[in-house]
Amino acid sequence: MEEAFEAEGVRGVLHQPDRAAGDALALTHGAGSNCHAPLLVRLARDFAAAGCLVLRYDLPFRQQRPKGPPFPAAAARDREGIARAVEMLRGLAAGRVFAGGHSYGGRQTAMAAAERPALADVLLLLSYPLHPPGKPDQKRIAFFPDWRAPALFVHGSGDPFGSLEELREALTQIPARTELLAVEGAAHDLKRAATMAADVLARLRALGSSPHRT
Repeated sequence: MEEAFEAEGVRGVLHQPDRAAGDALALTHGAGSNCHAPLLVRLARDFAAAGCLVLRYDLPFRQQRPKGPPFPAAAARDREGIARAVEMLRGLAAGRVFAGGHSYGGRQTAMAAAERPALADVLLLLSYPLHPPGKPDQKRIAFFPDWRAPALFVHGSGDPFGSLEELREALTQIPARTELLAVEGAAHDLKRAATMAADVLARLRALGSSPHRT
């Protein structure tokens, strides 16, 4: 069952599984999109079908205006919104809480988790924007050494925001356990990953039940 969700500054869609398995996922969008992005909708529905409670939600910047990219100066506010969404979902879940997003949403989720180590049990990073296209020297990894939550990166081999090789190298700076699921031929939109929900969820659950790497 899908239903509109809005409470305490959190706005989105809640996917209630018919047979709940206890786990839950807070999932958000990229800089140019919203919680109705086709990739998020497909993953959320498939996750719910597998027993996972899912909240796909709009970041604060998208709640303020329907179009346009986020302002860098307001990124901290987006991270506060992420924390609210995840904490609210934790109040509805009986088991582990996963948190993540696509591109900008995933990056801000990871930064929020680095700032709040107990925020989520496992992170899901869809097309992590490692650097701006064509600018590999401007890597967005300054907070990686502070990262403590296990994380699954789902990344396309044709993503201009970072190659698979660049991402593998960057992940060595994260002290938590990480896993990279490569999607051959996929670009930054990661459309090909829409059919991979079962594999993604299985990997998230495995990461959540494994000892953390320190």
